[in-house]
Amino acid sequence: MDDQLKRTQQGVLFAVLAYIMWGIAPIYFKALGDVSPFEILCHRVIWSFIFLAVLLYFTKGWGLIKTTLKSKTKVLYLLVTSVTIGLNWLIFIWAISVDHMLDASLGYYINPLFNVLLGMIFLNEQLRKMQWFAVALASMGVLVQLIVFGSVPIIAIGLAVTFGIYGLLRKKVNLDAFTGLFIETLVLLPVALAYLFIFADTATSHLTNNHWQLNALLISAGIVTTLPLLCFASAAVRLRLATLGFIQYIGPSLMFLLAVFVYGEAFTSDKIITFAFIWAALILFTWDGLNNNANNKKQAAVLKQTAPLDVEVTTETLVQDINSADKNANQQGK
Repeated sequence: MDDQLKRTQQGVLFAVLAYIMWGIAPIYFKALGDVSPFEILCHRVIWSFIFLAVLLYFTKGWGLIKTTLKSKTKVLYLLVTSVTIGLNWLIFIWAISVDHMLDASLGYYINPLFNVLLGMIFLNEQLRKMQWFAVALASMGVLVQLIVFGSVPIIAIGLAVTFGIYGLLRKKVNLDAFTGLFIETLVLLPVALAYLFIFADTATSHLTNNHWQLNALLISAGIVTTLPLLCFASAAVRLRLATLGFIQYIGPSLMFLLAVFVYGEAFTSDKIITFAFIWAALILFTWDGLNNNANNKKQAAVLKQTAPLDVEVTTETLVQDINSADKNANQQGK
């Protein structure tokens, strides 16, 4: 029990660190304001690849890389995820550079709700009534901004869609984040190298002409990209998804606070209304998840009490069985 508690505490710490780093990442990209977004993206790919390669060398993880590259199906999935994560990074970097951090924050608030829709469409997951209501509220927030104010939160939708599709495909390929990211950066590496060393011709594209502080920032892109992901991966194996679901709102919340109180982005009436709908949807969504988890635990406790004495049954196992049964029932349309 003590070991499990320690493991959970470690998971919470890793998760909080990951989402704090993601939440304050805009500070880093703001510091690169003189560098074009696509140029920053190329540096992000190159230095992430190098950083991951060094880590793989010390952790002796090349065996899994070779095994993965031999699977045509996994390679095909990773080719697509490379494009989607590259687009997600580019949209995010561009949003920060043009003072649309609020829209980036909104995109990552929308993402969990978009993931629910993707699960329903592609994984045959059925939505509970409260989940449907949460998705409807979020949709209303976007529609109000479109109809009343005549604007579409393109950045927010773009970030939510690209990251949602990325998550769905990575779930399909069933590969750890570390190995997957290395292969994804490997796929994007030729494009990044070609752009920086052949096509790019800006004041910052030649490292030998830059000040050492700027080059240090550009090289740090590998750490800024990889370190929070490693923390997240460590958290994911120690925590339940419900717990991670709570902690994930740290990221967009920090972005929101930075945008409004540090960088002075205007929190206009259209954004106020849209955010209000999204926040209300997330409150309902989270409450529904908690309530469903509590009900499953109650059922597990009842089953544990009625289980035969000669059979060892744990609450965690029973909750997993109940969740599995719920999922199977939903897939059968019951």
